[in-house]
Amino acid sequence: MPDDWPAGYGRVVLAEVDSTLDEARRRYDALQEGPIWLLALNQTKARGRRGRPWSHPKGNFAATLILPLAERPETFALRSFVAALALHDTFVTLTGRTDPFSLKWPNDVLLNGAKVAGILLEGLPSKAGIPGLAIGIGVNLAEAPTPDEVEPTALRPVALAQETGSLVRPEEFLNVLAVHYASHEATMRTMGFGPIRQAWLARASHLGHTITARVGTDTLTGIFETLDDRGHLVLSSEGTRHAIPAADVFF
Repeated sequence: MPDDWPAGYGRVVLAEVDSTLDEARRRYDALQEGPIWLLALNQTKARGRRGRPWSHPKGNFAATLILPLAERPETFALRSFVAALALHDTFVTLTGRTDPFSLKWPNDVLLNGAKVAGILLEGLPSKAGIPGLAIGIGVNLAEAPTPDEVEPTALRPVALAQETGSLVRPEEFLNVLAVHYASHEATMRTMGFGPIRQAWLARASHLGHTITARVGTDTLTGIFETLDDRGHLVLSSEGTRHAIPAADVFF
């Protein structure tokens, strides 16, 4: 492991696996320590939100953090914001630039307004009474999916290499990401969601602008005002403030 790898975190690099999220589920019952990062150099059955396929071209990043959490279940979803901050800081560290990167609620990282990374959270079965969380992260490091590999309404995907000229290996990306994640996780555990929320808002895309949130077949358009203390999107529409726990967001 690198010299600055965070204490208390494991690291496993897999040449190939069906999905790091599925591998996390298989490993959780037998986990002797934790948390632990699983990095796959190739995934054969990668997936995104709601079971949607996730393209994994060669050289891209696919990892899952197995995180035992002896906390109230309602705090689990807040790790999406912890992971988003860690990703943002990793991109800044590796490129030396802050201007092209922003965060899209609830779980994407944008590069020049297009999607470069996504986050997916899945609960893990209780281990000796301790529930766990799998934090899946996919990053287009070397290559972006083609248009026919994403949904017609999805945000345009881009790759870090094509947009910035920075070609980063998955192992190198994980080494930096793990350090930033551990720092933000420590903040979450010692100080709660407040500092995470403020840091996320400082990096948020379209804050104060008109956006559209879609839940199923229902849509709501309004001003993206803030996040509440549960991580819900607060949207102001026709004089009414709506707190939305989950939705697809469009700009």
